[in-house]
Order: sequence, then C-alpha cells, then structure tokens
Amino acid sequence: MTSIARLRNFVRAFTLLVDQSGNDEARIFSHGRALLSELISHDDWLPEEFAQPNPEHYQQYLLHCDPLERFSVVSFVWGPGQTTPVHDHTVWGMVGVMRGAETCEEFEVEFATGRLRPTGSHQLPVGAVDLVSPRIGDIHKVSNTLSDRASISIHVYGANIGAVKRHIFEPGTGSAKDFVSGYSGRVVPNLWDRSTQ
Repeated sequence: MTSIARLRNFVRAFTLLVDQSGNDEARIFSHGRALLSELISHDDWLPEEFAQPNPEHYQQYLLHCDPLERFSVVSFVWGPGQTTPVHDHTVWGMVGVMRGAETCEEFEVEFATGRLRPTGSHQLPVGAVDLVSPRIGDIHKVSNTLSDRASISIHVYGANIGAVKRHIFEPGTGSAKDFVSGYSGRVVPNLWDRSTQ
C-alpha cells in the first residue's frame, strides 16, 4: 500500500518554496534539499507503476509538473548496472536516492580545448541528495551502483525536465548533441483523489 499523501504534501511545500524563492537557486537548494530528504526517508508512497525498471534502459517517470513548469518531480528507475550517457540539465536539479545506490561521475568542459575533463565521482547511498546546475556543475553520468537489483531516485528540476532541450556529450571529444528526454510513462499519479481515505 502506498501513502500518496507524502508526495502531495511535498508538491504543496515545494510549490510554496518556488513561489517565495523565485529564481533564488541557493534558497531553493537550501530549503528544497530538506523537503526532498524528508520525502525519500519514507519508502511507502511511490506507486508501483512508477517504480518499474526496464531491462533495456533506465526509466524516467513524471510524478508531477508545476502548471507553470517552474519545477517537475520525476522518479528515475535504474535496472542493475544501467547508466546514463554523459549529459547536462541546463536548469537546477536535486537527486535523492530512495532505493539502492547510484554512482555519479562529474565532468566539465575545458575552456581551451572544448574537451570533457573528469572532475571526480561519488557514491550516493539511500538518503543522499545530490545537486546540479549550470552554476555549481551540470555535466555528469549517473549509474546504478548495484549489479543485482534496481535503484530508484527522486529528482526535482527547475523546469519541466522532459521538455527541456539538453545535451549528451561524447566523452572523448566533448562534442555535444541536443536531446529532449521526454518521459517513460503516459500518466502521472493522481495526487488529489481522497475518495479512498
């Protein structure tokens, strides 16, 4: 059984935060990180249809998009060993690991050569919240650390991330290719129906 009220409460609180913060990324990160940490500290609210891995590639399920597209909430579901290409976001984002573990490899474009340079990597266990943005670092590759089971992270982005034109980078050359990710599912959870409570 899921407690979708947790996601509903998160969406309400995050909407208020964005209303009050406007484009103040530092404030959104400061207060939003606490909200996301609280949400992922409970593993009883994500409906099963938004937690299903695909044997071929990771899944990106839309959970909520603000009507003005100021932010979106997405569940990423990684099958064993699955990984993203090296990519950017072009907007701020927060990644909170709810199940399993992820590895994040970070990159930056060298000004002089245009090539990608690795800048580090780190592990994200359950409960970890990672931050990205063009201001603090926006290019990375994310992988499911686990080879025997799925990992799930909840992402919050400063736009409707499935509709944002972003970039996939060729690691050797740094050449960039435009892409728009879209979403894996065709529906979103109904946060507003309380008829079964």
